[in-house]
Amino acid sequence: MAVPSIKHAALIFAATLLAGQVAAAGRLKVERAWIRAAPPGATTLAGYAVLHNGGDEPVIVHGASSPDFGSVSLHETIEVDAVERMQPIEQVEVAPGASVTFAPGGKHFMLVRPSRSLPSGAAVTVHLDTNDSKGVDASFVVSEDEPGGH
Repeated sequence: MAVPSIKHAALIFAATLLAGQVAAAGRLKVERAWIRAAPPGATTLAGYAVLHNGGDEPVIVHGASSPDFGSVSLHETIEVDAVERMQPIEQVEVAPGASVTFAPGGKHFMLVRPSRSLPSGAAVTVHLDTNDSKGVDASFVVSEDEPGGH
């Protein structure tokens, strides 16, 4: 009976080590996620959120997708010669303990070709692709203005 107890203790020790490694990794939380309501027939919408990393390692968001859109990409608004322009961005790094805000006039999710009508109050799931290859799903709510007025 001593052998199974040693095996059991070894399994518990191994599981504890693995749990510690997972806890040390980056943990992305998506907060205040919303999509600006657009007129019926609009083919492009913008999504916003606050990405918070509660882990000990950086989280890199390098893409996004949604069953409700033909494509989702990361963009930012920049000013060139006193004119605001949008440009795609490859990735966004969220440092441990830090947040990155996607907001009007800055970083945002470009949501193209909606597959259904999205009136105010509708909910949309957006999957964020991250460096840990699991990613995270977030629920975005369609709204005229940022929820909570932040």
